[in-house]
Amino acid sequence: MPRHRERHVIDRIGWLRAAVLGANDGIVSVASLIIGVAAAGQPRGAILLTGLAGLVAGAMSMAAGEFVSVSSQADAEQADRAKEQRELATDWGAEQRELAHIYRKRGLSNELADRVATELMEHDALGAHLRDELGITAELAAQPVQAAGASAASFACGAAVPLLLVLVLPLAIIAWGVGIGSLLCLAALGAIGARTGGAGMLRPTVRVTFWGALAMAITAGVGLAFHAAG
Repeated sequence: MPRHRERHVIDRIGWLRAAVLGANDGIVSVASLIIGVAAAGQPRGAILLTGLAGLVAGAMSMAAGEFVSVSSQADAEQADRAKEQRELATDWGAEQRELAHIYRKRGLSNELADRVATELMEHDALGAHLRDELGITAELAAQPVQAAGASAASFACGAAVPLLLVLVLPLAIIAWGVGIGSLLCLAALGAIGARTGGAGMLRPTVRVTFWGALAMAITAGVGLAFHAAG
């Protein structure tokens, strides 16, 4: 008989969240910096330097923040794992009854819940408790290095878009050109992220484009204010 295969996206959640957040932040942050400096009437060299500094600083900040955040999650998971190991070593029967109670609450009969709990604990007691009691699985486990690397790399990729636009656009239209080009990239990013995550594309695309446009507009206003004051 042919094998039935189902494709799910839950195992992508960790790296997908970090990658989408990083790329989005890279585009919005660096594009906003560039638009603000360009609106203030600065030369191309100053605009490029500002954008490059934003790329480096932002990538490092994203990596450090993601690593610290996900490491805290990993520490909590490890503490729960150690606690479960101690409880299994000291009171196996209570842990088996606890697991059976979980299965009864999910709809199994008393007899079947007891049997399932017994057999699963004989196979992998710790894994059964981590999965069914605490919701910790290999697919969703915290991976700090992976999350930090994905955030830094995706931020740099996103930030490279407005920087490239600065290089190719005439100085007089850099602010408008970077804004429009970055919004188009944000819309594409929202659609791709939604598609990869298995969600509808319209709402994420509109959401990321709206907030990106708002950030760039506010920064452009600040740059224009300084330009007028100068």
